[in-house]
Amino acid sequence: VQLQASGGGLVQPGGSLRLSCAASGSLFVIRTMGWYRQAPGKERELVAIFTSSGDTNYADSVKGRFTISRDDAKNAAYLQMNSLKPEDTAAYYCTANAKRSFYSSWSDYWGQGTQVTVSS
Repeated sequence: VQLQASGGGLVQPGGSLRLSCAASGSLFVIRTMGWYRQAPGKERELVAIFTSSGDTNYADSVKGRFTISRDDAKNAAYLQMNSLKPEDTAAYYCTANAKRSFYSSWSDYWGQGTQVTVSS
């Protein structure tokens, strides 16, 4: 299973970006899918994710500004980021918990990361 993330870039404070993540390869079913981020010198943290029940969880720091969505037909997830702040600057990683076949175990997969820089 490969996760391809895209959509990062440089944006001014208050601006918006939309991240995309597409899963491909030998994929049977996705249980959870979402986004983490890691700023320099900091630990990786949850940004937003679809849980196994289909609910969404957001970091408190992004609630009301970020929205996660999904397209199950495309095995894709998206992160709409509005009102961006300099503290949102980080590498954003797409992640999914999935099975490669009916008989395989659930495994966590990670994309390569896409850089988001919020600066004037």
